[in-house]
Amino acid sequence: MSPLNRRDFLKTTIVAGAAASVGTLPLHATRRTATDIVTLGNSGMKVTRLAFGTGSNNGHVQAALGQKEFSRLIAYAYDHGIRFFETAESYMTPAMLGEALKPYPRDSYQLMNKVTTDQGVDPQKRFDEMRRVSQTEYFDIMLLHWQHTGDWVSETKQWQDGMLEAQSKQIIKTRGASVHGLPALRQVPGNKFLEVAMIRMNHNGTRMDAPVGEDANNPSVIPEVVAHVKQVKSEGMGVISMKLCGDGTFTKHEDRQAAMRFAFQHAGIDCATVGFKSTQEIDEAIDNMNLALA
Repeated sequence: MSPLNRRDFLKTTIVAGAAASVGTLPLHATRRTATDIVTLGNSGMKVTRLAFGTGSNNGHVQAALGQKEFSRLIAYAYDHGIRFFETAESYMTPAMLGEALKPYPRDSYQLMNKVTTDQGVDPQKRFDEMRRVSQTEYFDIMLLHWQHTGDWVSETKQWQDGMLEAQSKQIIKTRGASVHGLPALRQVPGNKFLEVAMIRMNHNGTRMDAPVGEDANNPSVIPEVVAHVKQVKSEGMGVISMKLCGDGTFTKHEDRQAAMRFAFQHAGIDCATVGFKSTQEIDEAIDNMNLALA
């Protein structure tokens, strides 16, 4: 048999080396993406990192599309790997979202809703009505919506009890709250009721939590907000962030990229919801999140 020439020798050596390395080193690094499934803290709830938000200007932006175009947008998001959708009782969109999601198996996506915690209302009747409007048997996540005062924990006791009862019936899978303002946010760390929290986050404090509940531009609050996020995550709470586009005020692409990068790389959130009105916005958000996760 003739001796190996140089090319055959090199080929044989490379193949042997690669075979020897299998099982000891990964062949390629696993890249995180916007459409990965992640678990929210200790709740066990699994969602895609990117959620389709339907609350731009309380849902007026999405409602203006009309049902046909809105359903087309939901289908585009679903086909591109987004399987986490969110709305709120007070938005214009719960019925539209329910209609748009009808073609898809219920266990193939996660639906988050937010309940208005007004007084004098039977929580179970409210949840039943929300299910009817959304055309669903259950909600994967239910949040106490727009908690904006320092006493919200005691003031929503009736709703917390109602949510626990609904969980026992599997009407709600995971419970949480969306908070607005530092007085409300400061009640989240150490809160035993919350499994997930929705917290505003971006790189320059636009429409982020301030000493009062209303939306404001407060760069000085960023360190405190980030500290709270890291604290609750260390306690096993899942964190969903909103306002990554500055409530729609970030007109520059670099700001939207910077906000996404800050939220995931610096604050360490689990996932984020972004309001969409076009397929181009969906594509950009996926790209921006993929870049932030790289």
